[in-house]
Amino acid sequence: MQALVATLVFQASAARPQQATSRRVMGILNAEPFGNPDLWAHFHAKLRELGWVEGTNLIVERRSANNQLDQLPNLADELVRLKVDIIMALGTQAPLAAKKATSAIPIVIWNAGDPIENGLVTSLARPGGNITGTSLISREIAGKRLQLLSEMLPRLSRVTVLLDRKNPNNVLLLRETEVVARTLAIQIQSVDVRDLGESDRAFDAVLMQRPDALITAEGGVATEQRAKITAFAATNHLPALYPFKEFVQAGGLMSYGPDLKDLIGAFAKYIDKILKGANPGDLPIEQPTKFELVINLNAARALGLALPQTMLLRADQVIQ
Repeated sequence: MQALVATLVFQASAARPQQATSRRVMGILNAEPFGNPDLWAHFHAKLRELGWVEGTNLIVERRSANNQLDQLPNLADELVRLKVDIIMALGTQAPLAAKKATSAIPIVIWNAGDPIENGLVTSLARPGGNITGTSLISREIAGKRLQLLSEMLPRLSRVTVLLDRKNPNNVLLLRETEVVARTLAIQIQSVDVRDLGESDRAFDAVLMQRPDALITAEGGVATEQRAKITAFAATNHLPALYPFKEFVQAGGLMSYGPDLKDLIGAFAKYIDKILKGANPGDLPIEQPTKFELVINLNAARALGLALPQTMLLRADQVIQ
């Protein structure tokens, strides 16, 4: 009996460390404040479907630089010191900081700009090293957005792009927009907005440029300020095109971009595969294949715009 009890005690004590190691730790590194709670809820719901539940078998360490980019290296180093099992790095600046901090811990990038041009990987198909994930960059999307504005406004001659020049993806999209603009004989101007406190100054700069329309580039600052940006455009009777449908749902006129929930669902699968042992360098970096055109008819009416029927028929969603 004593031998049996001793055996059971040994087995129980041996099982405890094994159970502890089954809990995995995911670090999340973000250059910007964590926003869009609906998107994050969708992400964690997808993780739960795959068997990963925060607080049960998944510990999440969240670190945000709150747009103070000089803090990113310290935050990345902190996650490395915590010996997290995987780092989820958002945007473009956070993955670059994570890459400098570690070449051993898997890094999954979310919505990075061009990973090759930014030096994150050398190949999208076989990234190699410790990095994989998703990239928002599509060189064609910048031209498509400008063409949509031109279709809506046949006399379009001057467009202002609202962007964050600290974001390499924004700079690339501006460059691609300028290339297409030359073929359409449209003048492209730009206004830089680098943090949440700069929006009023940026709006004044936009009005001084007297554009026919506004394009808002992807980025955390723009997303955080989407209600303010769409209200500014409406108040000043400025037709505007936005990167995601969330801007249209906030009252904006039109958006053309990927469905973020589709992308983050694919992203959750990458997290799952790597936590189960997959090599990130063998997983291709995914880019969006589906882009949504969303139009707000109420916003169009307020601007006095009669949208082409062909555009309305092509729209994935029309908000009445």
